[in-house]
Amino acid sequence: MRHIDYQTRGTCSRRIELDLDDENRVRNVKFYGGCDGNLKAIPALVEGMTADEVTRKLSGIRCGLKDTSCGDQLARAVRSAAGL
Repeated sequence: MRHIDYQTRGTCSRRIELDLDDENRVRNVKFYGGCDGNLKAIPALVEGMTADEVTRKLSGIRCGLKDTSCGDQLARAVRSAAGL
């Protein structure tokens, strides 16, 4: 299991921690800062998904006028950690 500590950019959340297991499945996602409800929902929804699934589903999602979102930042963290 690999532990990732990702510093976000352009979002209300400041940091994301997560684990990738030996099959590149996402585990134990935790956001620091941001909208409480969304940052509880996103980890619950992606738990056990493959890195590829998370990247496909969340990449490019925007928050309001921002060029990114907490979901997009999670996709970037996962993509980087999984080497996608």
